[in-house]
Amino acid sequence: MSNLPPAGSQVPETLVQVSDTPNFLRWSKAIPSKWARHGLVGVLLVISSFAVWSSITTGRLGEQAIASSVLSDHYSAAATAVLALESLEHKYRLDPGPSILHNFNDSLAQLGTALERVHRSGTPPDHLLVEDVRTSLTPYLESIYKMFDAVDHGDALRARRIDSEEADPLFEKIENAVLQAAAAHHQESIVALEKLRSRESFNASTTPIVFIAGLLLAGLFAEVLRRTRFELDSQRKNALHASLHDKLTGLANRTLLADRFEQAMRLGRRQGSTTGLLLIDLDRFKEVNDTLGHHYGDRLLDLIGKRLINEAREIDTVARLGGDEFAILLPCVEGLEGALKAAQRLHTAITAAFEIDGVELDVEASFGVVVSGLHGDDPSTLLQRADIAMYAAKKQGKCVLAYDPGTDRRSPERLAMLGELRRGLERRELFLEYQPKVSLSTGKVTGVEALVRWQHPVRGLVNPDEFIPFAELTGIIGTLTQYVLNLALSQARAWIDAGLCIPVAVNISARNLLDDKLVVQIIDLLEHYNLTPNMLMLEVTESAIMLDSYAARTILRQLHGMGIHIAIDDFGVGYTSLAQLKDLPISELKIDKSFVLAMQSDQANELIVRSVVDLGHNLGMTVIAEGVETADVLDALGDYHCDMAQGFHVCRPVSAEAFTQWYVQRERK
Repeated sequence: MSNLPPAGSQVPETLVQVSDTPNFLRWSKAIPSKWARHGLVGVLLVISSFAVWSSITTGRLGEQAIASSVLSDHYSAAATAVLALESLEHKYRLDPGPSILHNFNDSLAQLGTALERVHRSGTPPDHLLVEDVRTSLTPYLESIYKMFDAVDHGDALRARRIDSEEADPLFEKIENAVLQAAAAHHQESIVALEKLRSRESFNASTTPIVFIAGLLLAGLFAEVLRRTRFELDSQRKNALHASLHDKLTGLANRTLLADRFEQAMRLGRRQGSTTGLLLIDLDRFKEVNDTLGHHYGDRLLDLIGKRLINEAREIDTVARLGGDEFAILLPCVEGLEGALKAAQRLHTAITAAFEIDGVELDVEASFGVVVSGLHGDDPSTLLQRADIAMYAAKKQGKCVLAYDPGTDRRSPERLAMLGELRRGLERRELFLEYQPKVSLSTGKVTGVEALVRWQHPVRGLVNPDEFIPFAELTGIIGTLTQYVLNLALSQARAWIDAGLCIPVAVNISARNLLDDKLVVQIIDLLEHYNLTPNMLMLEVTESAIMLDSYAARTILRQLHGMGIHIAIDDFGVGYTSLAQLKDLPISELKIDKSFVLAMQSDQANELIVRSVVDLGHNLGMTVIAEGVETADVLDALGDYHCDMAQGFHVCRPVSAEAFTQWYVQRERK
């Protein structure tokens, strides 16, 4: 019987086989003819589904990784702020001062910002944690400020008790909550990134199969994956760069500077080379921001950073530490002389004029210079001493200054003096003497200057020059000034009650003019003693105004607007320009006693005294001469039309009781 179909019938493709061909071969050859088209469509659908699934899952994992990383960063910022609070709390107990308190408040603000960001980007459990931390912060801050107050008053026992019984338990709760959450979210961020990497690895291994299944679609999917990987790599690189560089200028930040500083010091120890550090602080930069706006300030900081980079060597690291403070690490420098030469060169570069949007700006800067070996053997010590040198340069009006141990007032002896001064204020060991001012035209007493004295129980009578300059470098100057103001205004009230109307002058320091609380304190004291503002005169030196002229002018104008008289003390030995002088709310110029004492023996000093008298009168001010010790000098000042005199010839500084007797006897004549 034949195996062929009948003649004229259609032969199915699946049956065009020889009788001896195996069945599986017949089936495989039949697929292209019937199922290939369906299979191709199926493969394309699978490839398309794979691409869509891969893109969606990778995108979701990427979003999760980014969200987890952002939240981890916020928790890390909160943890950093918490650790900074702990460190600054201990620092304040050892060496209290306004800068540490300012840094403590800054860290507190950073913690608040970080918690707010956690609350915005976190989940409900994160919200609960933030609320719990915020709830604990309020009693903690109450305790910590009580402890700071105890430290300020030298009560170490009370400070330790508050710290151990109140502050520490609350802080431990906050610290544990934040650090544990930061660690947990850091781990979650790592897990999310690992999942993302695993997904990327899986996609990379399956991509060749996709190319084989369909070249065009595989190419498209590969491009999608490539872009995803590129974006994630770019995000990781940007995150790493942002963590080590200043956002505004692109310079290294404090973290990167510290890392490179450690490396430079290790290399220097191996090779026997010297590492230098320059710390730079711009003078009166705040005026640019306040006058022209932060846009100009930011542009100026960026331009300064670029100039520093252009002038620095390739091996040097230029960093912005924050605000208007920069640092330059010199990994290999030829000793102190080489570091000073570099500082002079860089100072010249950044003090040349800048032009921003057609506005020409000039800046000044103070450089503190240190080198390894000579000034210290570890980065922390060198950075601290560079900071001391920089502030010494600022105070002395010098552009560049190397660290000098003589300017470092943090010696054990001075720290002991600080503690004794705090206790002296608490025990009311400090008292006031009063030196009168008299009118040269009428001979009448126009007021007194309050001069602080310290009767130490062991040291005896301590010269003001021994403790006031030290107090001005620490936070205790604010307490000391308030103490003196309180005594002086209390005495003014007592004199009024006794029928004597005698205005009192009190000296204030440069740090007082940077303290916004000064105005409020004076208002409170005047109200407390029921005194009119014209019963108080504040005397401030030229150097105090020059340290931060904008801030000084702001506070002085507020005080002047209240009706308080302002005097420039020791005029002639500072650096006040005429342009500044005419813009200051000054009522009185006090000619420095060095000119008055020598005016009869030195024609130049006589000319200076005459000129200051004329200058003050032309500006509508009253002029007073200090250091009047002879009748001849008093008569000569009268001939120069000086308004008032003060000195030993008139009356030495005396107690309030002795002054009252002197005043009554003088008025009877």
